[in-house]
Amino acid sequence: MAIHQVDISDRRAVQRYLDLPFRLYRDNPLWVPPFASEARAQLDPARHPFYQHSQAAFFLATTGSEAVGRIAVLDNRRYNEYHGERTAFFYHFESVDDRSVSRALFDAAFDWARGRGLDRLWGPKGFSAVDGQGVLIEGFEHRPAMGVPYNPAFYAALLEDAGFRKQLDFVSCYLDRNIGLPERFLEVAERVRQRRNLRTLSFRSKDELRAMIPRIAAVYNQSFVEVQGYTPLTEVEARAIGERILAVADPTLIKLLVKDDEIVGFILAYPDLSAAIQRCRGHLWPTGWLHLKREFGRTEWINFNGAGILAPYRGLGGNALLYAEMHNVLWKRTQYQHGDLVQVQETNMRMIQELEAVGVRPYKKHRVYVRPL
Repeated sequence: MAIHQVDISDRRAVQRYLDLPFRLYRDNPLWVPPFASEARAQLDPARHPFYQHSQAAFFLATTGSEAVGRIAVLDNRRYNEYHGERTAFFYHFESVDDRSVSRALFDAAFDWARGRGLDRLWGPKGFSAVDGQGVLIEGFEHRPAMGVPYNPAFYAALLEDAGFRKQLDFVSCYLDRNIGLPERFLEVAERVRQRRNLRTLSFRSKDELRAMIPRIAAVYNQSFVEVQGYTPLTEVEARAIGERILAVADPTLIKLLVKDDEIVGFILAYPDLSAAIQRCRGHLWPTGWLHLKREFGRTEWINFNGAGILAPYRGLGGNALLYAEMHNVLWKRTQYQHGDLVQVQETNMRMIQELEAVGVRPYKKHRVYVRPL
């Protein structure tokens, strides 16, 4: 067994790295591939905004001519400068159930990180704020929401064998149309709306939504500072994330909370297109876009993958207003029968308790791991 650092200027080597998960998950009906163009961009410094400030390396494990594992290791300089740390991140971890393979991959990641003066490694954490975090440790029977990791149950044991320990869990919650917010909850939300002079802003087109992306990014940069791994978005990163969202968005599902002319909160909701992504294996061309278009009109699932509100409004009923808007999005569109509230940080106990109090059920858990170097 050998470990090779991928030459990202070699298209065949890059494709071999990208192809590995398709072979590892070929018999798993739940795994959802990434969009091929997005996956390739993560290995292309000319296309991904991460490389404007940071660097990454990619390693492939092989046995003979067969690829059996891979890993990416990231030196996110903006994160380290912002937090005053020397942290490396790992991502793209995939492996057969063989500890000699996973140990060798992590050893390569450790060496690369140490060589850059970094003193701990944690992850999985990706290249941008919308890359799902963690290793799935509960909920293996459920298909993942778009962009959220899925992996075999043995991955946690491989990480622990390599010396990693839990840093933090993220919980995803299930909603359905039978969950109704109590009347008192909706009354609180309406009082907050009136007393704080708040209104909900919706969009009719992607062009309208695109024009608001810089302002939404500004609210993100203020409201997500307590989320693990937070790094302020650059203007280029905000545009790239915005275009990624627009590719799968129904603008009418995305809501902003506005006071006067100031955005104070947002809800990002998308039709879940993961079944179509499975069918086209992540490729939009030549016919993948047809699968996505059809799924737009028939999927019964909606993903809530981002909700934030500025700190001054949280303790004054602002959270109730966000939940009421989620409720309205799910209930006013009869197409949707199920909702997935994606990756709530476990330290956000107030939000988790509020959700459980109204019948929202945690049903998946992802764990982020850390190891000193």
